[in-house]
Amino acid sequence: MFDRYEAGERAVLVHINFTQEGEWEDLNEFEMLVSSAGVSSLQVVTGSRQSPHPKYYVGEGKAQEIAQAVQWSDADVVIFNHALSPAQERNLEKLCQCRVLDRTGLILDIFAQRARTHEGKLQVELAQLRHISTRLIRGWTHLERQKGGIGLRGPGETQLETDRRLLRERIKAILRRLEKVAKQREQGRRARSRAEIPTISLVGYTNAGKSTLFNRITAAGVYAADQLFATLDPTLRKIELADVGAAILADTVGFIRHLPHDLVAAFKATLQETQEADILLHVVDASDERFRENIQAVHEVLEEIDAHEVPALVVMNKIDNLEGQEPRIERDEEGVPRAVWVSAMEGKGIDLLFAALTERLASQMVQYQLCIPPQNQGRLRSTFFQMKCIQQEEFDQDGNLLINIRMQQVDWSRLEKREGAVLRDFIVT
Repeated sequence: MFDRYEAGERAVLVHINFTQEGEWEDLNEFEMLVSSAGVSSLQVVTGSRQSPHPKYYVGEGKAQEIAQAVQWSDADVVIFNHALSPAQERNLEKLCQCRVLDRTGLILDIFAQRARTHEGKLQVELAQLRHISTRLIRGWTHLERQKGGIGLRGPGETQLETDRRLLRERIKAILRRLEKVAKQREQGRRARSRAEIPTISLVGYTNAGKSTLFNRITAAGVYAADQLFATLDPTLRKIELADVGAAILADTVGFIRHLPHDLVAAFKATLQETQEADILLHVVDASDERFRENIQAVHEVLEEIDAHEVPALVVMNKIDNLEGQEPRIERDEEGVPRAVWVSAMEGKGIDLLFAALTERLASQMVQYQLCIPPQNQGRLRSTFFQMKCIQQEEFDQDGNLLINIRMQQVDWSRLEKREGAVLRDFIVT
């Protein structure tokens, strides 16, 4: 279907430094992404600009330099460490006479290589189709041809219209399948909720050591490697915590700066594990010089998937790469564990992590007595029954419902957000 240059495994990389903070990317991370995709870098072309050029993203002179680099190194593909518009991609392909890929396309390619489960493959295909659909007009050269042949002459669908329709139909089919997967995951979550089993979700920047930590805690044997996006399909395992009992630990896909929106949307069912978790274990590579920026990037993705209100415990991992760092628990002003310093590779500090987790989960329950007037009783009482959080209830002489509830802090926060300030008014002080 594509009338475009074939992409190979030998690439010229392009990295532009912008004075605008929002356009800034990291060259080392880009080279790791390229390596993770199994592509060999022949040459890196760098430059500086105030803002992107509308035609080539880079200036005319820099675009010629990239074309020469492709010719001299005999490269198959040019990969940009930035998001290109469809027009820029096509203009660069005409100039360089080879395939041009942007940062989003590169990440999608890595995800396509890593997907193992049926769900993972569907999610990646959905993200790729959404990405391709924006590139139909400029990316293909045969699009204005109309169908010919006997019985098909005259006004009819152009090739572009046909391709758009086929894409839409395929996207709808994938969304229907993913809806079934989401329902299955929701059933599993409901079953865990009924059994009052807390869920702990591992989140963090890609290559922070989440899967290594997951294997250390659960002995699950999940694939772990020193590469970006080694984990794509979520894995859930049961663990035992003192004073808390059974808990579910979920290993999820890593985040990255400027994670493509198509991916976030496609992985909605997977990321639901993070949204519905009782606590997040935010794994940070403490040996990375830019760990603070990585933490900020994770916070931005959590906000995008509406999981920023879930309580989090920071795990400062890879202390074996730092001199003079010993396993320890950091506490906030109120004495609550805020961060744990560990080495998942060497198993140092794992006992402290368990202790901090136990302390946090045990302290996350809230208990309230509510006095609910008759006009609000039906819906709220039904909600509390569904959440299985009612401890005691009775009616007073005025018909008000006096109810004692006990639930996770995060569930109360979500309920408060949904019901607004009215819920606070019902609390008996």
